[in-house]
Amino acid sequence: MSATAKKRAPLPDDIRAAKGGAPLVSLTAYTTPMAEMMDEHCDFVLVGDSVGMVLHGLPSTLGVTMEMMIMHGQAVARGLKSAMMVVDMPFGSYEEGPQQAFRNAARLMSETGAGAVKLEGGVVMAETIAFLVSRGIPVMAHIGLTPQSVNTLGGYKVQGRGDDRDALIADARAVTEAGAFAVVLEKVPANLADAITADIAIPTIGIGAGAGCDGQILVVDDMLGLFTAFKAKFVKRYAHLGDDGAAAIANYAEEVRARTFPAQEHIFADEAPKK
Repeated sequence: MSATAKKRAPLPDDIRAAKGGAPLVSLTAYTTPMAEMMDEHCDFVLVGDSVGMVLHGLPSTLGVTMEMMIMHGQAVARGLKSAMMVVDMPFGSYEEGPQQAFRNAARLMSETGAGAVKLEGGVVMAETIAFLVSRGIPVMAHIGLTPQSVNTLGGYKVQGRGDDRDALIADARAVTEAGAFAVVLEKVPANLADAITADIAIPTIGIGAGAGCDGQILVVDDMLGLFTAFKAKFVKRYAHLGDDGAAAIANYAEEVRARTFPAQEHIFADEAPKK
């Protein structure tokens, strides 16, 4: 391929084949401008149901709808050229059974152009994952802390400690055997994430799961300091755009009230300037 040839977006099989190689890079995106910024740097971009909390002010991901995911998926797709897009299946769109999951996953993919969908759950979702994969829908799994199950998990707690360790390993094996091409490990002890990464044949994508996973993902608004309602331990702030934005808005308001904005360079004269 020539140096000027357009880089094609990875396919799910390309992500699967990256197991054990250079770490995979991923971020969430919900808008076209953000997708454009991360496109050349990410292997895949996730349209996460975290959009409900980050952009819509919801208390959790449980209120996110299919319509919201489709709208944000379409926006992100417009900003991507070289990264694969994965779209989250929202709460209530797949848990009822494989047929419900297929209808909604097919809709997400056809209306957004996504390369794959992501759904939460391990052993309990293995049958559904296998059903989707056998019908042409690539699935990224998500185990460990699964935010859509936060009420039954007792909050946003670390998963896989103590007696739960074997259950999480079983979840990882189940989604692998079901045909998922990768699995997100969220809020899992690093030594357990390392063990799972070594145990299964598909890439592990860590978020709060240590540096030994096959890739990493963060919510972009977290790492840029735009979402400041809370900060998880696993988040590193690479910028503080929320603070910068708040200061800029305060400066703007002060200048408007002082009538120093708009200044001469921002206004139009009665006559066009002479050439």
